[in-house]
Amino acid sequence: MPTRPNILLLFTDQQRFDTIAALGNPYIQTPALDSLVAEGTSFTSAYCPSPVCMASRCSLLLGQYAHQTGCTGNTPMPQERTSLMELLQGAGYQTCGIGKMHFGPDSHKLWGLESRVYSEEGGMRPQDDYCDFLRAEGFEHIVDCYGVRSEMYYIPQPSQVPERLHHTRWIGDRSLEFLAGRDRSRPFFLWTSFTKPHPPFESPVPWNRLYKPVEMPMPFLPPGWEDLLTFWNRLQNRYKYRDQGLDWNLIRLMRAQYYACISFVDHNVGRILGHLREEGALNNTLVLFTSDHGELLGDYGSFGKRSIWDSAARVPLVARYPEAFAPGEVCDEPASLVDVLPTCLAVAGLSHGPEHAGMDLGGLAAGDCERDGILCQYQDGGAGLYGLITREWKYVYSVADGKEWLLRRLPGRLDEGNLAGNTAYEALLTERRAALVNRFRADGYEDPLDGDGWKAFPRREVPDTPDAWQLFQEGGKVDDRFPPGYRPRCNGSGGLPVSGI
Repeated sequence: MPTRPNILLLFTDQQRFDTIAALGNPYIQTPALDSLVAEGTSFTSAYCPSPVCMASRCSLLLGQYAHQTGCTGNTPMPQERTSLMELLQGAGYQTCGIGKMHFGPDSHKLWGLESRVYSEEGGMRPQDDYCDFLRAEGFEHIVDCYGVRSEMYYIPQPSQVPERLHHTRWIGDRSLEFLAGRDRSRPFFLWTSFTKPHPPFESPVPWNRLYKPVEMPMPFLPPGWEDLLTFWNRLQNRYKYRDQGLDWNLIRLMRAQYYACISFVDHNVGRILGHLREEGALNNTLVLFTSDHGELLGDYGSFGKRSIWDSAARVPLVARYPEAFAPGEVCDEPASLVDVLPTCLAVAGLSHGPEHAGMDLGGLAAGDCERDGILCQYQDGGAGLYGLITREWKYVYSVADGKEWLLRRLPGRLDEGNLAGNTAYEALLTERRAALVNRFRADGYEDPLDGDGWKAFPRREVPDTPDAWQLFQEGGKVDDRFPPGYRPRCNGSGGLPVSGI
């Protein structure tokens, strides 16, 4: 047996915190994740460091908040830092990454992964193991192998491949291959990274029929919900073609297909856990299940991420390792993906450094650690979103809107009721603002600051013209597929003022 325990990081993309049956969702079926909840500790106030893919993943692998890494959006990651995988590899771990990593600017960078099974979302790209797999199976004609994006981004759609070839199944298969053929003289670190439930919401038969729209809950639209919208909500709704009114049947269909994507992921998580259980390795493996960020999914009349409201910024986080995490326990102390690095190092018998912002989740669950809140940030250009989250309060400032929010965090409730501007809470608002400003200043992060407050930037608005800033993503070159006399008249990005999607 290895002298150090194995580490399995099960990762999804854009999965909300409230999508596990055992943690209170009566609509979804997640037996594999339910077993993790029963056998491990659930962190029910876990947040992403940044509510977009690249910045959140960068913070996870470096153990630092977005303002410390410099990656605050879907923008390039710093290339000179030492990652979690490099630290584990230096301690003798066999490190492997399977699936979507979303590293940038070099998407093939290993970051301490001894091996990678490469697959990134989008079209049928070259030098992509999953795309090569589909070509070998006779599906080279597919342009959008993860579903049709652009104006179809939030339109639920059937998969273009059968279950045995679907990306979610392929990730499970490749993970099982690694586990079966791994070097048993060393402990392993395996990062299994699913692309779903990131849109487009598409699943193969029979998973696309698991849920019916009439079974789905309606989105969260509390009184005065429009006051919680930021520039980024309005921008996303525009380029995701979701800003021209709410269609309740379509929204429930989206939710049904979003849940189907999660249940199919859950099935493949169960296959991986079952393999480790059968070979007697599960109890000697730290299993972490989490996601890079959430999905608004109609809450506040909005869709996508780029928001610090719980629907988009709060993520599932479950840890199973009997020596460090009590079975069936729930910890509601605020946690963050920056805690993944120190947790993995602690289980491996290693120490994290002063440059790391997180803490060991085992100590957090045991009540041995105190923290003064966690940070969440998104920034593209000068229009930053900044948040400080504690057990009782959430403070958020939006540069693009020149506006701040103070929200009370209540058990079982999503964000509602802005108390900023209420004179009874003026002292608390001032204290929460100062706490976040001081955190940034202590780290030498002065970009958004002016004295004891926020630096003023020009307000940003989404154009009134309903077709402005719409996004077009073709998923591959399609012009040469038309016969003579037929050509698309509109191509390109639509002038979208934001990096990534």
